[in-house]
Amino acid sequence: MSSSESNSADIAPVIQRISDTLGDVDQRLDQIDRSDYAFDVSLIIPVFNERQTLPDVLARIDEVMPESTETIIVDDASTDGTSVWLASLPERPNRKIVRRVRNHGKGSAVRLGIRHSRGRVVAIQDADSEYDPKDLLTVIEPVLRGDAEVVYGSRYLEDIEDPSLLHRLGNWALTVTSNCMTGQSLTDMETCHKAFRGDLVRSIAIRECRFGFEPEITSKVAARGVQISEVPTGYNYRSYDEGKKITWRDGLAAFACMWRYRNPGWCGRAIGCFTGRSQSRDSDTPPSTLNQ
Repeated sequence: MSSSESNSADIAPVIQRISDTLGDVDQRLDQIDRSDYAFDVSLIIPVFNERQTLPDVLARIDEVMPESTETIIVDDASTDGTSVWLASLPERPNRKIVRRVRNHGKGSAVRLGIRHSRGRVVAIQDADSEYDPKDLLTVIEPVLRGDAEVVYGSRYLEDIEDPSLLHRLGNWALTVTSNCMTGQSLTDMETCHKAFRGDLVRSIAIRECRFGFEPEITSKVAARGVQISEVPTGYNYRSYDEGKKITWRDGLAAFACMWRYRNPGWCGRAIGCFTGRSQSRDSDTPPSTLNQ
């Protein structure tokens, strides 16, 4: 055996021990990081008059969500028996029910839920039957793995059943305008299924009380320099007769929110939208923190 081969043989065990030690350090650091959170996932469910659908949604959550998931139900002053039904549920260490005596709107309910959250990831699930909690898993997973800080579940990355042309056009207009204001490249800004790194979303001050929450949180995440990822999610459209609550007035309010929370470089991006040239947020322009 040559001297070089002998040296290689002597060094190999040392390299292996160093590699094993570094692996142990990474594992311990990961355990320390995980220990800072009571749960892997905090699932926020804003509720207003969903007595007929909420039981099925909660049962589905128990069926498909990871074991280390806390469910935070914010009852926004329901009047259809939802509050009474929630009061009858047995207490569970991974379920928190917050009740309000006055209705404030979805954005306010989500904001309250975020304040109570203790998870490494914070996600949102509606209490109606339009979104299956199982589809939320694909939204949460990239954030849990550390591959993304924010993920939206887009209804338009795959074919969905949405018989309302007005709804689709309205959502398209809102999303395109949001992209111009924020520099994101989303296909579905208004989606319910959203997942955030917990520390990030808990550090963002949310002001909007109704459906303006969607454009506001999108703008403020973009202002932090975070790129929002998208994955497909399912969608089961329900009509106003079936309990749909968002109206054209909320759409107009959303446009106002986009203007209020616009990010630097919005004018150039808007021109790019009309001229067919895609412009992302200028990397040399520092993210705005004025509206946070």
